[in-house]
Amino acid sequence: MNETSIETTGHHRRRREGRRAGDAAAQARGIAQLPRRKVKRRFTAMEIISADEVEAIHKASLTVLAEIGMDFMLPEARDLLQKAGAKIEGERVRFDPGMVEELIGTAPQDFTFHARNPENSFKIGGTAMSFGTVGSPPNSADIDNGRRAGNHADYRNFLKLAQYFNCIGFVSGYPVEPIDLHASIRHLEALRDMAVLTDKPFHAYSLGQERIRDGIEIARIARGISAEQLEREPSLFTIINTNSPLKLDAPMLRGIMEMSAQNQIVCVTPFTLAGAMAPVTVAGAIVEQNAEALAGMAFTQLVRKGSPFIYGGFTSNVDMKSGAPAFGTPEYMKACIVGGQMARRYKVPYRTSNTCAANAVDAQAAYESVFSLWGVTMGGGNLVMHGAGWLEGGLVASFEKFVLDCDLIQMVMEFLEPLATDSDALGIEAMREVGPGGHFFGAAHTLARYETAFYAPMISDWRNNQQWLAAGKPEAWQKANRLYKQALAEYKEPGMDAAIRAELDDFVERRKREGGAPTDF
Repeated sequence: MNETSIETTGHHRRRREGRRAGDAAAQARGIAQLPRRKVKRRFTAMEIISADEVEAIHKASLTVLAEIGMDFMLPEARDLLQKAGAKIEGERVRFDPGMVEELIGTAPQDFTFHARNPENSFKIGGTAMSFGTVGSPPNSADIDNGRRAGNHADYRNFLKLAQYFNCIGFVSGYPVEPIDLHASIRHLEALRDMAVLTDKPFHAYSLGQERIRDGIEIARIARGISAEQLEREPSLFTIINTNSPLKLDAPMLRGIMEMSAQNQIVCVTPFTLAGAMAPVTVAGAIVEQNAEALAGMAFTQLVRKGSPFIYGGFTSNVDMKSGAPAFGTPEYMKACIVGGQMARRYKVPYRTSNTCAANAVDAQAAYESVFSLWGVTMGGGNLVMHGAGWLEGGLVASFEKFVLDCDLIQMVMEFLEPLATDSDALGIEAMREVGPGGHFFGAAHTLARYETAFYAPMISDWRNNQQWLAAGKPEAWQKANRLYKQALAEYKEPGMDAAIRAELDDFVERRKREGGAPTDF
């Protein structure tokens, strides 16, 4: 046996033992799930356009930035850009291609996103993948109480699910908007909840200087570290959505300036829906996405060279009959994959999303999410936003969909695990034992492995029809409803040092007394 075979055999033995330990712990809690795992894509990402076509998109994007330009709505941002050589006319910024090329070359290829629990820190970039919660829906829903406005109680329950399920690596934003908290202090209460109810990395919204500064400070306090260590160890990320087409507003630009200056993670994600905010062709929409992402990346590096940046892709199409966004479509999958090619062209991490346009936890919700995850995985996504819970085109955070998506994510995780091909896995001795015409149910090879041989889904029902009928014909949404309630019942708040908790509470309460943040946006 060569060294590679020994290493492979050892890896799979550790994997089996680790999965048994994880399954035993999960079963003790009641829901069998995969153990916490660092996810890696173990194959070359798909490419559906050639290297020449990638360069054509790149050059077209530079042409857009040079000849059409992009509106930057913050005077301080325009001042920085002008000093760097950009042409400014009012709010319009036109970029010299050489300036863009030089700036984007300083962004790092990968970096670590640090959590208050070091076990939940993870790498962003390369072949690493991590899946987050749904973020920012204004409504929540479950089967029992229907669709309703986002509220603090539901918000906290989604955070508990994010902590409970091992496949969720980070909190993408507010899993549902807690509208019953006043907008001036909402970020303070919501970010404190993120820091206390989970010990996974999280996100702060770039909605003005005060909110993002508060988010950075809460991330620092939660980890119990100094400002200098926070600057060395990125511990917070923000999504910067361009106002497509070709505009960046003042709150987003302030977010970049605050976050990049302190070496925290910025992900610029254009919202380019083909036929609405972008050209109706997928290629045209990707050119616009790429131009806006390049402008954002260049600006982050202008603020601070080497600051962590993620290339965000969110190009899909609209329903041309109604104008509604469509997700999980063939066009979305193509855009996911080409977006990954562009991110790799620039040697930066790539953000994508698990999306659907379904209005219910039904077949459409499942198959559109599967297609999204296919595009995300094959496209080389590193940071997967809206991984669990997204429904109704992002307008609803669904409790049942959250669990269904966790099952889908776990399937992706198992798919990405390497296939064992050592002599034991090849099963020759099992075939020798059974011989022609027999069966393998009672073979020693099977009996030694049957508990962990295959992925065990949380939702799928593999009973035969008679057993299924006898059980009352349960459907997937019913099991998801039961499991999310079970997860909430079994949730345990992660421990936090008493001194850190006191400092966190003191900061939040002081900022609330000061009025929080202005609401004139």
